[in-house]
Amino acid sequence: MAARDAAIGILIAETGGQNALIADSSSLPEQLVKDAISSAFTSAGQRCSAARVLFVQDDIADKVIGMLAGAMAELRVGDPGLLSTDIGPVIDADALALLEDHAAKMAAVAKPIATATTDDSVAHGTFFAPRAWELASLSQLTRENFGPALHVIRWKADQLDQVVDTINATGFGLTLGIHSRIDETIDRIVQRAKVGNIYVNRNQIGAVVGVQPFGGQNLSGTGPKAGGPHYLPRFATEKTVTVNTTAAGGNASLLTLGD
Repeated sequence: MAARDAAIGILIAETGGQNALIADSSSLPEQLVKDAISSAFTSAGQRCSAARVLFVQDDIADKVIGMLAGAMAELRVGDPGLLSTDIGPVIDADALALLEDHAAKMAAVAKPIATATTDDSVAHGTFFAPRAWELASLSQLTRENFGPALHVIRWKADQLDQVVDTINATGFGLTLGIHSRIDETIDRIVQRAKVGNIYVNRNQIGAVVGVQPFGGQNLSGTGPKAGGPHYLPRFATEKTVTVNTTAAGGNASLLTLGD
């Protein structure tokens, strides 16, 4: 029971919804933060499976938040053509404007955790420095913010089912990540979560083509998952051809010569 109710943290994101990465106290904090950074900020956070919200259990919240801030301080924003760059620009000026508007709103209602450093090289272009804030509840987010923006929410270990139900209640269910070395915790979340893709002890982006069919449930679903064994027939139209060989003309008795 104690293991099952161990400290658990959740990362959430998705296009129009909430993808989650759940980590309990048996997970490795270094790996959790590494995967959180990757899931939230890789490709400037502009992936449908990117992380948007981190729900973290009270007992480990301070440690995880501190490590998250430290890791973000090491990120380098700039020209994606340079090997030294971690985060490039967002796709266009409209996307940048939406993110800047969101940052302004968060300044009024959220507690800042960290903002990645930038320099003069990003003065021109659609660059948005990765940022993280702490929120009081998921209800403070009314839409997905498609970019390198991560939100942290604290919760208690006995609220695991409630947290997963909150994620389900958004109506979206694309990806879910789980960080845990406790099989019971993993199974409990897997059974309750209404999502299409679940990743255990890794980041939640970059499904492997041909190995991990990609698609969601509810508002995140479109039917058979892309890349799955039943996906190709969606693009095919069946045609049946039946031929009566005896009606083709000629001497039908020739067909029996081999008897």
